[in-house]
Amino acid sequence: MPVAGQAVPYLLALAVLALIPGSVFGPWAAAPALVLAVFVLFFFRDPERATPAGEGLVVSPADGRVTAVESRPDGARVSIFLSIFDCHINRAPISGVVVSARHTPGRFRPAWDPRVAQENERNHIVIRAEDGDYGVTQIAGILARRIVCAKRPADAVRRGERIGLIQFGSRTDLHLPPGIVPVVRIGEKVQGAVTVLARRGAVGRVEEGPGRSAAGMGA
Repeated sequence: MPVAGQAVPYLLALAVLALIPGSVFGPWAAAPALVLAVFVLFFFRDPERATPAGEGLVVSPADGRVTAVESRPDGARVSIFLSIFDCHINRAPISGVVVSARHTPGRFRPAWDPRVAQENERNHIVIRAEDGDYGVTQIAGILARRIVCAKRPADAVRRGERIGLIQFGSRTDLHLPPGIVPVVRIGEKVQGAVTVLARRGAVGRVEEGPGRSAAGMGA
């Protein structure tokens, strides 16, 4: 399976940590670093995805569990919690053009804290499509200390295309323009570039309030 390039520095460091004690004390001494290297490969996996075709579909920007589906006057918001076991590649929910990409430094509160959207370190990307502006917010958590955004203003993106990643646990919010209705519920597992989160003109299943999933949310 392909692995994101951000894994390389971690793998090189772990290779050194494995070689030095392994050469002095024997192969068993390299085992902890090798186990960590396997985890890094797993965490930074970057699988190919088959994005569904069809007009008016909005796909998930991340793998994880839906923790909030919220209706607002200016559109809806869907929040997705990514555990350390989820694939952390972020993807474009819709085809369009990036009109802004803004990084905001901040704190590292846990993903379930209601203050994370305003106080945590985050990166907000706005993609302009034919039917409005779609926002993708990459939010850091306790373990997620680095946000990678691969897109810049004026970049064209396709639905399901890779736009960045968040390292080691995090949350991703999708902001929908008016008229685009969420079709997922709190607690549902979603897959980036594959799961349809919203449809243009759909009969939605919007649940008010922040919501929390039943699964553990520790990052």
